Amino acid sequence: MVANEEKQQGHRAGVYKQKNKGHKHGKHRTKGEIERENKGRVSVTTLTKKQRKEQRRMDRRHKASQLRRNKKDMVLAEKRRLGSRDGPPHLVAVLSLHAAVDAGVVTKLLRGEGAGGVVHQERCITGVSDSFGLILPRFKQRLTFLSQSTADLHSLLDVAKIADSLVFVLDSTEGWDSYGDYCLSCLFAQGLPSHALVCQGMSDLPVKKRVESRRALSKITEIRFPDSRLFPVDSEQDATLLLRHLSTQRQRKLGFRSRRSHLLGQHVTFTPNSPAEGTGGGGDTGLGTLRVSGYVRGRPLRVDRLVHITGHGDFHLGQIDAPSDPLPVNITSRAGKPGKGGEVDMMDAGEDEAPVRVLMTADVSCRESLQTEADVDPMDGEQTWPTETELLEAEEARKHKRVMKVPKGTSDYQATWIVDDENDEVDEESSDDDDDEDDMMDEAMDGGDDEEIDSQDPGSCGSEDEEEEEEEEVCSTERAGADQRYDEHMDEAAEEEGLKRYREARANEMFPDEVDTPLDAAAKTRFQRYRGLKSFRSSPWDPMENLPLNYSRIFQFQSYERTRHRILAETAAEEEGAMVGWYVTLHITDVPLSVMDSVQSGKPLVVVSLLPHEQKMSVMHVLVRRHPSNMEPIKSKEELIFHCGFRRFRASPIFSQHTSADKHKMERFLRADAPAVVSIYAPITFCPAGVLLFKQRTDGDIQDLVATGSLLSCDPQRVVLKRIVLSGHPFKINRRSAVVRYMFFNRDDIMWFKPVELRTKWGRRGHIKEALGTHGHMKCVFDNQLRSQDTVMMNLYKRVFPRWTYDPYVPSSSPWEKREGAVDMDDLDMD
Repeated sequence: MVANEEKQQGHRAGVYKQKNKGHKHGKHRTKGEIERENKGRVSVTTLTKKQRKEQRRMDRRHKASQLRRNKKDMVLAEKRRLGSRDGPPHLVAVLSLHAAVDAGVVTKLLRGEGAGGVVHQERCITGVSDSFGLILPRFKQRLTFLSQSTADLHSLLDVAKIADSLVFVLDSTEGWDSYGDYCLSCLFAQGLPSHALVCQGMSDLPVKKRVESRRALSKITEIRFPDSRLFPVDSEQDATLLLRHLSTQRQRKLGFRSRRSHLLGQHVTFTPNSPAEGTGGGGDTGLGTLRVSGYVRGRPLRVDRLVHITGHGDFHLGQIDAPSDPLPVNITSRAGKPGKGGEVDMMDAGEDEAPVRVLMTADVSCRESLQTEADVDPMDGEQTWPTETELLEAEEARKHKRVMKVPKGTSDYQATWIVDDENDEVDEESSDDDDDEDDMMDEAMDGGDDEEIDSQDPGSCGSEDEEEEEEEEVCSTERAGADQRYDEHMDEAAEEEGLKRYREARANEMFPDEVDTPLDAAAKTRFQRYRGLKSFRSSPWDPMENLPLNYSRIFQFQSYERTRHRILAETAAEEEGAMVGWYVTLHITDVPLSVMDSVQSGKPLVVVSLLPHEQKMSVMHVLVRRHPSNMEPIKSKEELIFHCGFRRFRASPIFSQHTSADKHKMERFLRADAPAVVSIYAPITFCPAGVLLFKQRTDGDIQDLVATGSLLSCDPQRVVLKRIVLSGHPFKINRRSAVVRYMFFNRDDIMWFKPVELRTKWGRRGHIKEALGTHGHMKCVFDNQLRSQDTVMMNLYKRVFPRWTYDPYVPSSSPWEKREGAVDMDDLDMD
């Protein structure tokens, strides 16, 4: 019987088979040999790796050339769209920078027929009397001019945020005055769009002095505008050259407005809500629907986004209509010549013929919410009744746990450096909001009595003759009257407050963060919220520890930068909504009547569409630098006025150092020699955005520019630490050990702060070894011998947070005036 034997399958090596290095015989394998050896197998690394096609040098050059051409075409298309039929009219604001010049003369010359334009619409902006729409058939352009007064600084900044070009009217001899220079400082800090410089009065000068005067004016203007051209506008021919320059000049792109859709209200109406539409169900609510007509600029406008009216708040959109264009332009070959009535042939129908079309209506279920603060659940921290197992575990843990008495609000790892003492008592009446008390106690270097000014007679009118004695009496009488008139305009309380602030700032500059230990209270009670750090750079500090109650009201991103990049990329790719250049009417719902009153008083109405999350409150950080024109000390937690992007609000910030570490030292005053980070509670705004900080004077409505900068980030976990320094004097020195006094005044305080490291002004480091007696003397050991003139110091830290004083309503500002008789800090005598 023959058994059937199955044929065994031969093993075939895979790609992971070990291949020993072959002998280097100097020959190369051919492609055929390689294919026969591989037998169709492909390397695993080749399968998983993305195929990259190598381009030749000529192909790379062609690709780079195409990218450059596309970018150039994009810039040219954007430039040509402005002022054309497909884009919004070129918005030009005429500003006067000197009290002796009149901006209305320039607008009158631009409105004239000799300038080559045709005025199609007089007073095209509601509330602004000196505004008109101009069509230039020669350049196929349409422009909107408005003459904005510089007396109202808020309106000036609002117009500069949306204007495509600014025309600065200068004096032919001085250029600009002090107030004009102040306005330029604000405009440069906010972001200056395209501009042109115009001077008046050149034609009134003799012919021989015109060149010299123009050269002198150019030297003045090149400080602020190094590359700008100066246009004398004294005739309609000069106005034509200015119009040509405005139509063809390069537009400067501002980041904070190019990423958001915005418009200037040209026609505004208000319709009050009916009693049924009110929140209370009846009665006059004071709210209504605001209809704002204007040209969309920046980005396409979506109806489901929130809109912000500068200076008034955030609101919902009801619908967007498309009325007829009030400033049409015909770009055909034969059109563009003025007709008999001074009109330009238009391709669009008239306002009465074309009906108003509804472009889009808001969907209540899809539009964003007006919620600015997070919902706080008071029962969020409640716990259920513990089970028997949990009670037993807690009892066992209590038996083995070391119980320590610590101040109220102290965390577990914060208490690790506190010495356990059975005789220590904790003050239970400490308040959670004691920052104001700390600030008052820390002011140890305030000056005492006010300086006395001795009035002395200069003796310029003294003589032995009777006539000279009479003249002396007349001089003294006139001088006394002048002094009395001068004192009538002085606020003594404001002078005393200013002197006190100067002395505080000077003391903080000479002795940074140093405070005196109180004699009538225990230091461990007074400084119970402070802790010592082994190293300010590397010691840990939990950013989620002991957060204030206001942190439950704010919103926080997991990653602010990632969210910002995503939202800006989505906004740049959006092609839905009212497109740029369309003339639309926005129906803004539930708007207070005060908005319409502001428009009727002559203030411009600026509407901007908010990006997602920009209505929510959080902790914003702004990087600023002290403005050189302001010399007064600005204290932390002092109320300031912020102009952040399109927003305007009031808040009380805290200042901190700008470093890359995870902890940042708080600054008590805004320094003039270094940039600082300003932290506030404010609505979220995605950078870039320029920021201006103003301070309102105590003796009036004038607001001074104190700092300028840009938006940094939105990070509630940024740790800002307030430092205090306790100083002592070495009483007895014995090599590396020394007896120190005047830092504490009782034994309990020494034992409480014993674990904290000591340092000296000369760089020595040490620690407290033991207490000597009961009056605050202590024995300390250092890493090297002390000098008798050295000072022993102890650093203590506490985390601080800004105050919740956000107020979106900012009062109007009076025209700025330069302070007279400013006091220099170096001339003050410290007590």
